[in-house]
Amino acid sequence: MWSLRRMVANLHGRLRPILSRHSSGGERPSNRLKLGTRVVATALVGGGLLAAWAWVDSEKRQKEPGLRREQLRRAALGGGDFSLVDHHGRRRSKRDFLGGWVLLYFGFTRCPDICPDELDKMSAVVTALDLDPSLPPVQPLFVTVDPERDHVEAMARYVKDFHPRLLGLTGTPEEVTEAGRHYRVYASRGPLDEDGDYLVDHSILIYLVDPEGLFVDYYNRLKDEEHIAGSVRRHMIGGGRPVGS
Repeated sequence: MWSLRRMVANLHGRLRPILSRHSSGGERPSNRLKLGTRVVATALVGGGLLAAWAWVDSEKRQKEPGLRREQLRRAALGGGDFSLVDHHGRRRSKRDFLGGWVLLYFGFTRCPDICPDELDKMSAVVTALDLDPSLPPVQPLFVTVDPERDHVEAMARYVKDFHPRLLGLTGTPEEVTEAGRHYRVYASRGPLDEDGDYLVDHSILIYLVDPEGLFVDYYNRLKDEEHIAGSVRRHMIGGGRPVGS
């Protein structure tokens, strides 16, 4: 804002000779400026203010990503580590994925429709981004919220229906709860039906995690694959929109 005031003050200083020349050189002061002079002066002032505001807006936009990242760090969303087992039986932690972009979804293999739809969408996003050779690859992750039934073998059978890079992650109930807590995931086991089966009510979000392991955006069910792919691309090149976009 101080820079804007200086720009306006400099502009006013440059215009002062134009605005006062009708009263200089010993001529009788005039209460009016010629129409042409007023138009030129108005245009210069207006154009200068527009340029100044454009500069301020540009500075604000350049600072927004950094401010947003700092806010996320303070909120500590996605900031913790996790220790889970992938569908190959290998122990994994958040550190294994540092240095690359990650799309992350929490769900369960016996979900009747929402989870398959969201994983299909996430797989389509990864495929679309893979078509751009200028972009780094994205690692898709699927973390269960139903560890009692989603053991390693169940996850292995399930993830093969989606993107070939999709990793399924499971663990003990305590490990899964801890992983979800870092992303404020809601999950609640429902009542048993007549067959002894149950559903799990859970939050439905796809999370975007940057190479530093920081959560930078999320996408709900209303966001289609084109929107998500465009948003991820903007984040990758450093021009991401506000969180939840």
